[in-house]
Amino acid sequence: MDHQRSRAPALAAALLLALAGAGCTATTDAVRGVGGTPGAAGLRDPYFPKLGNGGYDVRHYALTLDYDPKANQLTGTAEITARATQDLSAFNLDFHGMTVHSATVDGAPAAVNRAANELTLRPRADLDKGSTFKTVVRYSGSPRTITDADSSEEGWLKTSDGAIALGEPTGSMAWFPGNHHPSDKASYDITVTVPKGLTAVSNGELRSRRPAGSGGRTTFVWHAGQPMASYVATVAMGAYDVRTTPKKGADGVPVYSASDRTVTARSEKLLARIPELLAWAQENFGPYPYLSTGAIVERTGDSGYALETQNRPVMPADQFTTGILVHELAHQWYGNSVTPRTWQDMWLNEGFATYAEWLYSEDFEDTPAQVSHERAFADRSNWAFPPAEPPSAENISDPPVYGRGAMVLHKIRQAVGDDTFFTIVEGWAQEHRHANASTDDFVAYVEEESGKDLTELWDTWLYGEDKPAKP
Repeated sequence: MDHQRSRAPALAAALLLALAGAGCTATTDAVRGVGGTPGAAGLRDPYFPKLGNGGYDVRHYALTLDYDPKANQLTGTAEITARATQDLSAFNLDFHGMTVHSATVDGAPAAVNRAANELTLRPRADLDKGSTFKTVVRYSGSPRTITDADSSEEGWLKTSDGAIALGEPTGSMAWFPGNHHPSDKASYDITVTVPKGLTAVSNGELRSRRPAGSGGRTTFVWHAGQPMASYVATVAMGAYDVRTTPKKGADGVPVYSASDRTVTARSEKLLARIPELLAWAQENFGPYPYLSTGAIVERTGDSGYALETQNRPVMPADQFTTGILVHELAHQWYGNSVTPRTWQDMWLNEGFATYAEWLYSEDFEDTPAQVSHERAFADRSNWAFPPAEPPSAENISDPPVYGRGAMVLHKIRQAVGDDTFFTIVEGWAQEHRHANASTDDFVAYVEEESGKDLTELWDTWLYGEDKPAKP
């Protein structure tokens, strides 16, 4: 209670004096975390106010998963290394479904309470601000699919031979507990054991593949060392054909791609173009921000959409086209490396990725970006609302976030000229590499780099309710 907390410093001082008088030395644990308070159970995101948690910053996730696709049973251990940003008496993790069997903080059992998607842990001793601590949560069950406000499905998607985990915007809580807001990025180690004949694909680089006990089961160990928002973390398990391309030359990037065996024939030609497309992207957006690349191609219907999962985007076979691949590769810079500060900033992801498609069409398909801009301008669906102000969570993936977001970039290009524009495009990715950024950050950056006051452009194209008379 509050009146008890206000007396804590005096009680601590009395304890220290008593110990000193007795010829004892007070240990850190004896008075650790005096006055600690619970971390917030949400970060007040404009569209998902309960998503994420306050009081700590995750540095690393070590996820150990064992999956039985026939029973759809997942057994998991999540080791979460974090830094306390306040004196903490308790903290929350976002977690949807499944059963929590135990939780420890720094090796000591922690009290656990669950309410909806909030998992509250109370350590045996309070955590000091600035201290690093490790939480271990053991859990199991049938992971669930989450249906979004726009009726799309995410979370844990069962397939005919395995499963795939997709997280935008909230689905990662369906397969591991964590701080599932894009503002809290971390590195990952993901270890997955699957039945004989299946392959487990995840983010980052494959560190090892080894037998797991009897029965032909296999364990795959993946490491993603660069910071990653949880919504672009993935694990895909199935009967895949794997295609790898070793690093070639100083600027080369190793490729690891996986395609469901039933769609390999139709996808292998485009998969082979990934090094070429990545080289083109680097010319436009600057150095690639990760150590490897690739793609995961699933059967049509395994997911209803493509997603820019970090290092290797996921695409169903019917959407595995050059345009979508260019779009998802561009997200590795814009969205994955430069991640939105809140979900209100999502147009920065989708506007850049859509404009990348326009640039590709300009360079290789004889379609100037101005033509793509005019087509988007004529599309009524792009004018439902301003791209920086979707009316609700249901609308954050609607056409204005994509098409009108790209129009904002094209108007910047017209206003500042090509040389300055492409300097801005590359510089923005470098300025916020592996970090988070907001719309306000972008507006300030563009005006600083261009030396122009673009208030009219922002008021009309980014925030304006009405469609201009001309494109």
